[in-house]
Amino acid sequence: MVAPDPVDARLLAMLAEMGRAAVHELAARLGMDPREAATRLITLSGSGLPLLVGVECDPNGIRKALANSVAWGSYTGPAQAGPGQAQAGRGTPAGPYPPAPGTVRGTPSGSYRQGPPSAPFPAQQPPPPPTAQEPMNTWGPPQSSGWARGDHAPTPKSRTGKIGSALETEGLEGARFTIQLVEVVDPADFLFTAAGYKLADGERAVVVHTELANIGTVTFNALPDMYLVLMTSTGETVGKAPVSLSSRPPHKIGVQPGETAGGHTVYVLPENTAVTSVRWSSRPETDLNTLVWTVDD
Repeated sequence: MVAPDPVDARLLAMLAEMGRAAVHELAARLGMDPREAATRLITLSGSGLPLLVGVECDPNGIRKALANSVAWGSYTGPAQAGPGQAQAGRGTPAGPYPPAPGTVRGTPSGSYRQGPPSAPFPAQQPPPPPTAQEPMNTWGPPQSSGWARGDHAPTPKSRTGKIGSALETEGLEGARFTIQLVEVVDPADFLFTAAGYKLADGERAVVVHTELANIGTVTFNALPDMYLVLMTSTGETVGKAPVSLSSRPPHKIGVQPGETAGGHTVYVLPENTAVTSVRWSSRPETDLNTLVWTVDD
């Protein structure tokens, strides 16, 4: 088997240390996208390493969610598999594995338990069409987090600003919060090297300081800067580097209602690349809740 790339090596080292853990927990420890961590683990498992990757769920909860989706006509087939869970085991040998995608400075790891086999469940009949007095909205079924009556649509909040601006948005689980772009240190090579890291020729470091204030009643359970990226003048995005600086503490997972938590995110990019804005999203792709701060020259 060929030697793993640096990202895979750190992923395996952390997995060996933990032994058994959920993929998203392993990814959070290494500052990785959980889906990239899951992809790498699956690839590594197929290379013949003693590694087993799997998923577990609440069967009844999944059946209920699926039945509700079918009933409302919003289910279009299986979605792309998300990150699962991993533990020590034996994968099926499949020869050398290719370098996995993503930054060469990344790293992560997972837990797998065999659940009861799924049993057939009866299909539910869809509800009758809504009456004219209760118009349906394409944002999802009533009472779901994504549904809103057309006559009670919320006033749109500004999703753009500049350095220093605090912009309000929502998370995937219903948390309401503001994120303030406090500072952009560019270049931040002196901070990077002072922490014991080394830049390659032609690279520079950038450090972004953000603060998340939870203004709702739901806990924000994610890593605040998981999908905080830099936007360049060529339209490309630069993801966070999996490093932390002792002089600039990183973000931690979880912000309770009424709490404000800050952190610093590190980026490494070509020294001649111009950064035009900073973008935050709750998922890899942009959506209506995405925030963007422009960066002045």
